[in-house]
Amino acid sequence: MPDDAPPAAAPGPDAASDPGPDLDLRLVRYFVVVAEHLHFARAAQALHVAQPSLSRQIQRLEDTLGVRLLDRTTQGSALTPAGAAFLPQAQGLLQAAGQATRTARSAARAHTITVGYVEDLVVTAAVRELRRRYPEAHVRTRHLDWNETRALPDRKVDVLVARTPLPIPDDGLRVSVLYDEPRALLVPADHRLAGKESVGPDDFAGEPLIACAGMAAVWTAFWRLNPHPDGGSAPLGPLLAETFEDKLEGVADGRSIALVPAYDRRCADRDDLAVVPVDGIEPCQVVVATRAGDRNPLVAGFREAAGRLLRPPRGEFSRS
Repeated sequence: MPDDAPPAAAPGPDAASDPGPDLDLRLVRYFVVVAEHLHFARAAQALHVAQPSLSRQIQRLEDTLGVRLLDRTTQGSALTPAGAAFLPQAQGLLQAAGQATRTARSAARAHTITVGYVEDLVVTAAVRELRRRYPEAHVRTRHLDWNETRALPDRKVDVLVARTPLPIPDDGLRVSVLYDEPRALLVPADHRLAGKESVGPDDFAGEPLIACAGMAAVWTAFWRLNPHPDGGSAPLGPLLAETFEDKLEGVADGRSIALVPAYDRRCADRDDLAVVPVDGIEPCQVVVATRAGDRNPLVAGFREAAGRLLRPPRGEFSRS
């Protein structure tokens, strides 16, 4: 709405109850800012409006109320007795309006949740249970690539199911472990270690490991086993993977090997790759993460359902 446009009439109760003049909260806010600065020029700057327009808006509020609220002086502006009496009431109106807005938005959020899940992880069982328990709620899911976990702190999702280490700071998050997942070695099908029952870090210490582009240092170090148990560093492969599929291609063509989550089914789907369990290194963990302090009951409901229902898949490397 242009600054000079007449304010829209605020809805009110039945006129028979004689509630008094309808107040445009935008004009009330303008008055409060002028009253706090007692200077039209500084108030106009704070409100990002032109000073002549601000003067006209205050005049409209005074016309609505039928009283003069402000007097201009050589030093700036001064509240009239009516303005001084109106100011605390005006501040209360704005605070009440703000609280009403927050309450409405909070109520809406309490009936909506977006569950983010990373890469190959499956959240179906927990989502189905949440929908069963809250049939009126809007439960959405959003698939994320490995470099999109900022969707949680950026409030694009309300819940995140992902593997550790999280490539985002976990301060301000509540993180719960769902289960441990071993790390495995991904090699070409004709590699010297393919077909082994298991291997240790020393068995592949001299081989280049693929690194992933754009990931946090803690994440990259974990998946490249840096530092090695002997304190050394893994040789860097000849390429940086932008996606998990790029990692599979880089290994399949024989230029590098990679550490991968043992339960990732995408590795087992290819005949030109082999997955070998790695002994003697800590597992990654599949976790559910939410923003600390989020009181949406759907978030709490998903956390509870995920803790009960999300389990490692039954497969060759599952020890559950």
